[in-house]
Amino acid sequence: MKKKKWLKISLGIIAILLIINTVASVYFYNLAIKRNVKDFLVGNDDLEVTAEAMDAFLEGDWRNWVDQQDFEEMELTSFDGLRLKGYFLEAEKPTNKTVVLAHGYLGSGSDMGIYGEYYYKALGYNVFFADSRGHGESEGDYIGFGWHDRLDFIGWIDKLIEKLGSDTEIVMHGVSMGAATALNTSGEQLPDNVKAIVADSPYTSVYDMFSYQMKRMYHLPAIPILPSTSIVTKMRAGYSLTEASSLDQVKKAEVPILYIHGEADTFVPTKMAKELYENTKSNAEIMTIKGAGHGEAFVIEREKYVEKLRSFLDRYMD
Repeated sequence: MKKKKWLKISLGIIAILLIINTVASVYFYNLAIKRNVKDFLVGNDDLEVTAEAMDAFLEGDWRNWVDQQDFEEMELTSFDGLRLKGYFLEAEKPTNKTVVLAHGYLGSGSDMGIYGEYYYKALGYNVFFADSRGHGESEGDYIGFGWHDRLDFIGWIDKLIEKLGSDTEIVMHGVSMGAATALNTSGEQLPDNVKAIVADSPYTSVYDMFSYQMKRMYHLPAIPILPSTSIVTKMRAGYSLTEASSLDQVKKAEVPILYIHGEADTFVPTKMAKELYENTKSNAEIMTIKGAGHGEAFVIEREKYVEKLRSFLDRYMD
């Protein structure tokens, strides 16, 4: 009798733990991946930015520049039927060089205007950016964290080549989730037109990033919640947290990659960029910026940033 009693108690405890884990997994999916308002990021110390960066990102002259440009609106139907929005700006003088910019988590394409203005004014490039799925004016009820987005951006690249001609040369430049998007494309069969990738503040994989953030924000271990959250994500969004791996993708990369990361980044640790760099199959370079937090490098050390960027582009953009 005692054995049966303890068996029932044990099974009951296991059932309760499974229910708690399932509820937690759905909660974290809704919290981070489902398209909705993300209040949990408000007050996050890891996302605090310097006053200098805040002024540049929120009130910089680049915002006026974006508003004054006559961007051509473009549309793309994704592999799974979503209507995605993109925005193209032709250079002032004819050129075969185009930058494809990819924004970060909860952002929109126009947020990359701070980089687009530089490419347009200083380098004379055509500029393209898009609202990633689940962001801005693009459809989608979940955030792809750069995984399904990789296929979306390959679709955009094909569309740009068709529009601009077969001699078009393209550099992809992404920040944070946008950097992951760019790196994830690197492991796919890209057109020869894609000459280079710039990855600013990237993470190795969605699983790694979530594991890191769960410990910092909630003081929780990754197991067992994260593996089950991955299952929920697979069921609802069509990808798992482990397969969404920039690290696996760069091991197959053929296109040259420049990594940039702030040494004071506590939201996505700098070691992730270093691990990506060390495992990149193609020609790769890395630059870290002292004192720069997440995605701040362009503002904190602009001169150093653009000097490295220009030398990299001069090497690979004919």
